[in-house]
Amino acid sequence: MPLVAHNDLPTFERLHQEGLTVLSADRAVHQEIRELHIGLLNMMPDAALEATERQFFRLVGESNPIAQFYVHPFTLDSLPRGVKGRAHIERYYEPFEKIRAEGLDALIITGANVTHPDLAQEPFWEPLIEVIDWAMENVTSTLCSCLATHAVMQFRYGQTRVKQPAKIWGVFPHRVVEKRHPLVGDVNTRFDVPHSRWNDISRAQFEAAGLHVLVESETAGVHLAVSPDGLRAVFFQGHPEYDTISLLKEYKRDLLLHAQGQLEAPPPFPANYLKPREQAILQEYAARLLAAVKRGEAAPEFPERLILPRLDNTWHDTAEAVVGNWMGCVYQVTHRDRRIPFMEGIDPDDPLELGWRRGV
Repeated sequence: MPLVAHNDLPTFERLHQEGLTVLSADRAVHQEIRELHIGLLNMMPDAALEATERQFFRLVGESNPIAQFYVHPFTLDSLPRGVKGRAHIERYYEPFEKIRAEGLDALIITGANVTHPDLAQEPFWEPLIEVIDWAMENVTSTLCSCLATHAVMQFRYGQTRVKQPAKIWGVFPHRVVEKRHPLVGDVNTRFDVPHSRWNDISRAQFEAAGLHVLVESETAGVHLAVSPDGLRAVFFQGHPEYDTISLLKEYKRDLLLHAQGQLEAPPPFPANYLKPREQAILQEYAARLLAAVKRGEAAPEFPERLILPRLDNTWHDTAEAVVGNWMGCVYQVTHRDRRIPFMEGIDPDDPLELGWRRGV
């Protein structure tokens, strides 16, 4: 059901123009639909800040017809920002102190760019721990995306991510391995998920931490796992929120970095993403780009308009379904008694005995 535009964040208007239902705050107060308040801790760098907003706002807004969604973006002061990023955050984002005081029904934590092999050396480390510790005690469910999953696995479960010999990059087929869990109810048993990461938390590591794997890929590894109770913490290693063009933008970024001498090797093509014609176009562009840089000329125009119409999105519908199930689970738990921050009377040895199975 609808997102509620409770401030003038441009993302609301952008999604409305795309056709998503977005209510003004004035209209929302006259609706007979329950509110859910979802926090978005956006740790992405300035260049991806607004795109990441739109991706997660879109998934939440498309997800479920039973609630009005108030999404509250915030970030960490310790993350480096440029002038544009700081201005956007100061105008549209909420301070964590306000989020903590007013409370949330659910929380999404995005990935982040890192500069150290050890995540504990990153500037966001201690502030992120503060947010996570608060959320685990006060928020019904927290969804961690990619790098956030790796950070939480390290500081809460003692499982450190492992650098892979090659980047896990592209669109990979996955299989549901625990079909009984409500998060994957009525979801295709096989579906695609984009990934973009050098590091991995293995199934053995998730299980050693007492977590439960729901979705995995033979090639890309675990995508979706949950905490022992089944809902308190939800972990993504992939990027189901990605737009169709997201991997192409990453390829363009890395190719330009290579041309500028900041990456030793040119980027490979993302797996299972580009057809032979599009690969040939990009190979020809890469040759022209390197020649232009060698001559001291400006980079030629990137051939996005030739490639984008032929890219397929094979993941968004399933991402929407999983997030819809997540919102439904959060709704059912919090709807029973909003004074109770989480579930009571759950058998800790049965993560699927959540008391909110569909039909209960």
